[in-house]
Amino acid sequence: MGLLSRWLTRRNASEESDDQQTKEIVERIVGLCPSLRLARNYASRLRPAVQHTTAYLLRLADEVPPTREANAAAWATDPYIHAFFATPDDVCPVFNRSHELNTFFSDHPAADQVFAVLGMAMDERRIFGVGQHGETTQTDLAQTTINFSDHQVRVCEESEAALRRQIVLRIVDQLVLEALGKIEADTSRQDELQRERALLKTRLTILERQGAGVRSLLGSDATSNYAEVAKLQAQIEENDQALAQLGLKTEALERHLDVMCGVLGAPDAHFYVRKSVYRLDRMNVVLEEGETRPAHEIEFRLARLPESPNAIRVFSTVRFRRADFTPPLSGLAQAHRLI
Repeated sequence: MGLLSRWLTRRNASEESDDQQTKEIVERIVGLCPSLRLARNYASRLRPAVQHTTAYLLRLADEVPPTREANAAAWATDPYIHAFFATPDDVCPVFNRSHELNTFFSDHPAADQVFAVLGMAMDERRIFGVGQHGETTQTDLAQTTINFSDHQVRVCEESEAALRRQIVLRIVDQLVLEALGKIEADTSRQDELQRERALLKTRLTILERQGAGVRSLLGSDATSNYAEVAKLQAQIEENDQALAQLGLKTEALERHLDVMCGVLGAPDAHFYVRKSVYRLDRMNVVLEEGETRPAHEIEFRLARLPESPNAIRVFSTVRFRRADFTPPLSGLAQAHRLI
């Protein structure tokens, strides 16, 4: 019974922790979209979707490889750091320029290191170069190279565990932004339809008055007017149907909450991580089958936002030490240096 009791105690503690995490994320969501607080039973309706999203994102976070040391020395020994940066001198400046990392070290004077997410754009290019197939050297050989640019360090934490939690929360924020975009589109479409309906009714009124007046006695213009009236009446009916599908404005909060739950209930439709594996030599050239020169097999993680095709970023979690940190000079210090 003692073993069972301890197991149940741990299980209850875990459930309480999960429940608290769910509550915190629900509050984070309504903090980003405060109007949802006015929707009926917003917390209980968000809860299942938040739990689904949290489970999905925790799986993604667990699959993120361990942090890598980021410094000039690692460029020579870590194939990933070597691939990410063109030279060893390019490594530290990326972190020194990061406003978030500068703020972290300023706010944590006792910290001798920081855990961060390094994000980059990846460019895959076809070039012509020299290649080795067995004992044969070929020139003007079509090759694929991998290049990284736009290195950014935006998320920093004191520990690897805290960093992974922060990654989950940042993706939750992104999902909320996706839902807000859908809500905004829904609202804009409703406003557009109502303006269109008003214009159509005004035009219909004018035409009906023309048909009922003197011109109807002339015969030639009446037929075209009647045809246009019928066309406008059909357009108004289509417009009314579209408005009915969007619902009344008084129901907007309920629809908005449903949209938010829909996005959070299907997080993989709005954000996912893809793995890409390459065999790279020291020049970031992709080795084809049969090429024998030294290479490392590297698995990159690419974060994708399906609704934003251009928003594809390679990321890696890294550890950067204060000893390698050189804060940028202030404007005054730079002026003195120039003088």
